[in-house]
Amino acid sequence: MMNPLPLVLATLRRNPVTTVTFMALIAAAVALGVAITAQERALKRGSAHAADRFDLVIAAPGSQTDAMLKSVFLRTGTIELLKPEVVARVFSEPRAKIVAPIAFGDSHDGAPIIGSVPDFVSHLSGGSLAEGRVFTDHEEAVVGFASPLKIGDTFHPTHGHGRMGDEGGDDAHQHGAEITVVGRMAPTGSPWDAAIVVPVELTWELHSLPNGHEKGSDQVGPPYLSERLPGVPALVVKPDSVAAAYGLRSRYKAQDSTAFFPAEVLVELYALLGDMRSLMNVMALATQTLVIVAILAGIMVLLRLYRVQFSILRALGAPRAFIFLTIWSYVALIVTVGALAGLALGMGLAGTVSAAFTAETGIALQASLGGTELALVGAIIAIGMAVATVPAALLYRKPVIDALR
Repeated sequence: MMNPLPLVLATLRRNPVTTVTFMALIAAAVALGVAITAQERALKRGSAHAADRFDLVIAAPGSQTDAMLKSVFLRTGTIELLKPEVVARVFSEPRAKIVAPIAFGDSHDGAPIIGSVPDFVSHLSGGSLAEGRVFTDHEEAVVGFASPLKIGDTFHPTHGHGRMGDEGGDDAHQHGAEITVVGRMAPTGSPWDAAIVVPVELTWELHSLPNGHEKGSDQVGPPYLSERLPGVPALVVKPDSVAAAYGLRSRYKAQDSTAFFPAEVLVELYALLGDMRSLMNVMALATQTLVIVAILAGIMVLLRLYRVQFSILRALGAPRAFIFLTIWSYVALIVTVGALAGLALGMGLAGTVSAAFTAETGIALQASLGGTELALVGAIIAIGMAVATVPAALLYRKPVIDALR
């Protein structure tokens, strides 16, 4: 049996621009599908990890998705406050190991300042800080792992979420408090890595609200006086058991509050994202198939220019199987190289999008190669090899005398 590889390579070298163009078109089509599936999986994994330490969230009645985006992912915007009596009731729950108010409204140099309690900072940081200690005074702060602030730095909080002097930030103004950074959290892979956490008492005081303790008290954290508690945007609760978690969710899923597991809300979002992904995958596969068919049509036109050379080989004694295998190998090689290049290009594209998404939202995304991407590339190669039999069979069946004429 004759080896068709030298003839295939000679054909590729004779038309390098056309060959590279065909491969590039296939690579671009494959990269689209690979990037979609890899990015969707990275988004699921990254968002689930970011919400991992938020066991149960209790907020005012309304959209659970909206409450989750603001309390877990620190998206800016207004939210209705949970009533003080509900806040007091949650703080008195014996089944809650940690009850952490999430109070926002201030920022520093664009980074959100979140009021909460010392135990929540330790919990969010995985039990211990990366550097320094948890705040013990009203005008101390712990910064996220990615914050440019260093231990010992001081700053004045700004009302609102914009930088001083930003366009549209005319209502922004600095509060009089001077806050000192005393600790840095371990990385969380969430927007909290860029946040600044201060005692919730300070947040309440800066907005002329009671601080949960006796007037003039410098206490930080619970216990709080029920009659001195203001409303808060949300409470993050760490129950002492799984049964307690479901019990608390059921109790506070009421007329004056809503309670939810962030993981359940994410599952609903994933279902919607999955439906969109399925549609995008179908569209991408259809696009890839059409690209391959169009390229094969172009290859058939190109191979017609070589019909005389193939017929001469036939006349010199080359078997039909050799001609078939040569043409099939030529087309299959273009599709295979293009698909593998598309796999690499798609993973690079997904990595770039993940990096941009992380920089924009603070949610750590890392695109990785999985079975879905390999199956997609395998399907494209299989389709290409199957369709490659068409031009091979057409030239295979062509009578020698007709081609030589």
